[in-house]
Amino acid sequence: MQSEYRKIYDGSMQEPEGFWAAAATAIDWYKPWDKVFDPYAGQYGLWFTGAECNTCYNCLDRHVEGGRADQAALIYDSPITNSQKTYTYRELRDEVQTFAAVLSDKGIQKGDRVIIYMPMIPEAVIAMLACARIGAIHSVVFGGFAPNELATRINDATPKLIISASCGIEPGRIIAYKPLLDKALELADFKPDNCIIVQRPMEPASLIAGRDHDWTESIAAARAAGKKADCVPVLATDPLYILYTSGTTGEPKGVVRDNGGHMVALKWSMKNIYDVDPGEVYWAASDVGWVVGHSYIVYAPLLHGCTSILFEGKPVGTPDAGVFWRVISEHNVVSLFTAPTAFRAIKKEDPAGALIKDYDLSKFRTLYLAGERADPDTLQWAETQLGVPVIDHWWQTETGWAIAANPLGLGPLPIKHGSPTVAMPGYDVRILDEQCHEMPNGETGAISIKLPLPPSCLPTLWNNDARFRESYLDEFPGYYKTADAGYIDDDGYIYVMSRTDDIINVAGHRLSTGAMEEVVAAHPDVAECAVVGIADQLKGQVPAGFFVLNSGVNRAASEIEREVVQLVREKIGPVAAFKIALPVARLPKTRSGKILRGTIRKIADGETYKMPATIDDPAILDEIASVLKDRGIPA
Repeated sequence: MQSEYRKIYDGSMQEPEGFWAAAATAIDWYKPWDKVFDPYAGQYGLWFTGAECNTCYNCLDRHVEGGRADQAALIYDSPITNSQKTYTYRELRDEVQTFAAVLSDKGIQKGDRVIIYMPMIPEAVIAMLACARIGAIHSVVFGGFAPNELATRINDATPKLIISASCGIEPGRIIAYKPLLDKALELADFKPDNCIIVQRPMEPASLIAGRDHDWTESIAAARAAGKKADCVPVLATDPLYILYTSGTTGEPKGVVRDNGGHMVALKWSMKNIYDVDPGEVYWAASDVGWVVGHSYIVYAPLLHGCTSILFEGKPVGTPDAGVFWRVISEHNVVSLFTAPTAFRAIKKEDPAGALIKDYDLSKFRTLYLAGERADPDTLQWAETQLGVPVIDHWWQTETGWAIAANPLGLGPLPIKHGSPTVAMPGYDVRILDEQCHEMPNGETGAISIKLPLPPSCLPTLWNNDARFRESYLDEFPGYYKTADAGYIDDDGYIYVMSRTDDIINVAGHRLSTGAMEEVVAAHPDVAECAVVGIADQLKGQVPAGFFVLNSGVNRAASEIEREVVQLVREKIGPVAAFKIALPVARLPKTRSGKILRGTIRKIADGETYKMPATIDDPAILDEIASVLKDRGIPA
């Protein structure tokens, strides 16, 4: 099949308003837009201004009314608790409208914020959709974050209510969420009015009278009273959610997602990028705490009328490296979207792919990878073992859907390993130098997107237009700064090579080394430190901390190392995967005092590097290399 990509992409560039107006006909609106795009609204323009809509209605009610009431909408599959549950579209709508009534009874109205701090259970999806139903703005915080991280988000979002669970389940351990939540509320300056807690039988939590409410009891009371919440019309430009992403300063940035443009882009993506039809089973093996979970566990599959999988487990260890194949086979999954990290873990445990042969994967058509750069070895291993196309694609928390992909629904393009293929409609991707000049094909520079951004991309940061402009728009006027570096080849294929700032990518989770440095530096015996992301075969990158001790410290360095690692785990959370802490005599710096983090990383990764022209003392690099060598780095 000849790809329609070039014609479709060119059309989106030449007539963007016509292109997105046509895509918007796949969404139900209470009121049509005054303008498809208003270039004078917001920070760089806004999509579908004046239109009114409701995301929950488009995800649930219209399918119930349109003939999908008895089709499965959500399949919860939890090998970690050995349980499963399927919700039809009617059942999911009924659960959502009842819980939305509970929220309304607690005083939640259109525009109010609700934080969701949950494990991968159906109640998390129900909570998100219930907020969307009544026009409340949800902010999902990944359950692995430590109390102070949650507290910063509480202070920024100022939620009236928090929804959580008594615990999360990991292989071999139970993580009590309620004590973490209680500590966060103690630390936070802003105090929500109420908390609603899902009591899980593995570790029930004690509830604080007057503030904490039991989810099951609240639902039962609303149902007994016959309470159901109707969908509340909101403006297309009103926020649907806030999702926090690490900033280079360690201060979280609240990425805002609107309602209208978000629905239009995600609905378009399901057929045109992922080549999935309504009624088929689609699985994004991510977490609802991350953007992939928002876009492709909850919203896009339901907007499209698919069956979505909510998986509470791990690619290995629940119970083995065949669990992905079991889920695909058992539920007739046609398309899987996950991180390269997952496949590195599976490959490590089952290099010959022996477990694949135990399952019928005849319905499975495509594997999509995103979250960090897909290394060609892992990608080719997956292609060989599964015998299906393996598609690398690239996008960000800020965009909500793919910037670059191989759009199978338009007809596949040739795969080039190491490239997420080509720019998607609406994305005018350019490679710029530091002076904002476009670079020739094949030359590496700052990957940038010419404004305006297409629908679904962030219109701003929560309550911080100035920081939005500073973070994304100011450095390259007229462009959105992706903070990724790479190049475009002569065929228009994009290659994303590295971050241009100090955000590192640990198993698909974007984490700030700056935030970790603040924690390490807080240790009383540490004089200064640097944290860099070093290559890791399994996770893509892991943080490595280098610290210089205060003079006069007489304690064993190994003892301080353990304390530093524990401190980062407590303050940032286990998700940081911080295990390498190395005492050094001094850190390499420029004469102006800037730590040469990039050079440290290259030494750790075994890459060749040029001696920085401004280095204060070149001998320090040999000292760093010696410390790393003693630890077996690089391997």
